[in-house]
Amino acid sequence: MEPIVVLKPLFRRPIALSLGLSLGVLPAGSLVAMPVSSLPVATPRVGLPQLQGQVSCPALQARVVGILGGEAGVWSVSVADGTGRLLADVNGLRPRVPASNQKLISTAFALDRLGPDYRLSTKLWRLPDGTLRLTGEGDPDLALPQLQRFAKLALGSGGGTGQPAAQVRLELAEEPAQAWWPPGWNPGDRFEAYGAPITRLAVTSNAIEMAVANPPSRLQRLLGSELNRQGGKASQLILVSAQTPIPQSSLLLHEEPSAPMHNLLSLANSESHNFTAEVLLRQAAGSWNLPQSRSAALQWLTQQGLPMQGIVVMDGSGLDRSDRLTSRFLTALLLRMAEHPYANSYLASMSVAGKRGTLRNLYKDTSLEGRFRGKTGTLTGVRAISGILDTSDGPRYVSLISNGAGSPNTTIGQVLRQAQIVSLCQPPA
Repeated sequence: MEPIVVLKPLFRRPIALSLGLSLGVLPAGSLVAMPVSSLPVATPRVGLPQLQGQVSCPALQARVVGILGGEAGVWSVSVADGTGRLLADVNGLRPRVPASNQKLISTAFALDRLGPDYRLSTKLWRLPDGTLRLTGEGDPDLALPQLQRFAKLALGSGGGTGQPAAQVRLELAEEPAQAWWPPGWNPGDRFEAYGAPITRLAVTSNAIEMAVANPPSRLQRLLGSELNRQGGKASQLILVSAQTPIPQSSLLLHEEPSAPMHNLLSLANSESHNFTAEVLLRQAAGSWNLPQSRSAALQWLTQQGLPMQGIVVMDGSGLDRSDRLTSRFLTALLLRMAEHPYANSYLASMSVAGKRGTLRNLYKDTSLEGRFRGKTGTLTGVRAISGILDTSDGPRYVSLISNGAGSPNTTIGQVLRQAQIVSLCQPPA
C-alpha cells in the first residue's frame, strides 16, 4: 500500500503448471519451473496499435498545457486513444519517480506470464528421512488458520510411519535476511506496514500494525505454539535456504493455495499493496533474486515494443525512489494490455474513481466517477495516476506523473475531464 484466437500473440502464454491436489501426495520434482532464458521470444502481432510519437490533437494539447501552467516542468502527461493516436503529451519522455504506478509493470508481467488462474502456493513436504519442510511463494493472506492445518498435518504425518507423532522435525525454507527488502527502500519505510519485508512464508504479509522485523522468528514462534496447543512438540524447528532442493523421493503432504490471480492483481493495483506487487514480480520472473527478476521484467517489457528510454525498474512496488518511468511508457503499456487475451482481468484490478480502491474518495460527483479506472501512486513529493478513461468515443489511455506539484489531485482531475471531451480530438476524415 502507498505511503502510496490469435495466431501470433504479442504476449507469451502462461507457463505456470496447474497446482495439483490440495490434500494429495505428489513426488517432489514433478513441478519444474522453466527458466526465463529458455522461453521463446514473443512475436509481435501484426496490426497491434502502436503509440504514435507526435501529438495529433492540438486542441486537447493546448488545454493540457494551460492547466499545467507554470508547473509544467514538474509534470509528465500523456493521453492516447485506442488506435494509438497521441492526443496530448507534455514531457512524455521525461523519466520521473512513478511511486506505485510501478505496480502496473509487475501486475502486467505476472498476468501475462502466470495467467489469470494462477495461485501462490504454500506446501508441506515430507523428506526421505522423515523431516518435514514448509515452502512458500509469498502468499499475502497466509495466516493462523493455515498454520493450524500445517501443524495438525505435521503431527499426524508420523515422520513416515503414518502414526501420530508427539514430536516433529520441521524446516522452514526462506530467503536470506539481506534479500527481505529491495536495497533501495528507505530504512525508515522498513518499519512501516507498507514496507514489510518480502519473504516466502509471510504470516499476514509480515505486518500487524507495523512491519514484522524478523518474519522467520515470528513463524517459528507461532508454529511452535500451535504444535504445543495440539499436543505435540517440535524437536527441531529450523530455517533452511529456500534454494535448498527438495529431494526427489520427498512427498507433498499438503498445499495451501492463495486467492486466485484476479484477487492478487486487485490487491496490488486497487489497494496498492506493496508486498503483493513484489511477490508477483518475483513469481512472474521465476526467481526471487531481485536483480534477476528485474532483468526478466525489463526483457519482457522490451519485447512488447514499448518506449523504454529512461525506464528504470528497481523493485516491483514503486517504493524504491530510484524507479523511473515516463508517462508515454505507461500510456503505451496500458494500450498494450488492452489488446492482451487477459485484458479484462487487468482492467478489473484497477481502482475506480469515486467507487473503489485508492480512488474511492477522489472525483466523486463529477463526470469521472465510475468512468476512470486507474492506478495511483503517492510518495512524498510524488503523485501519479495512470489508467483508462471511458468516453463516448471509446477509451482514452492516460498517464500523469508529478514530481513536485502543488495541488496534483486537482490538476489530474482537470486534465482527465478535458480528455473526456471527445469533440476536441475528432480523427481526420
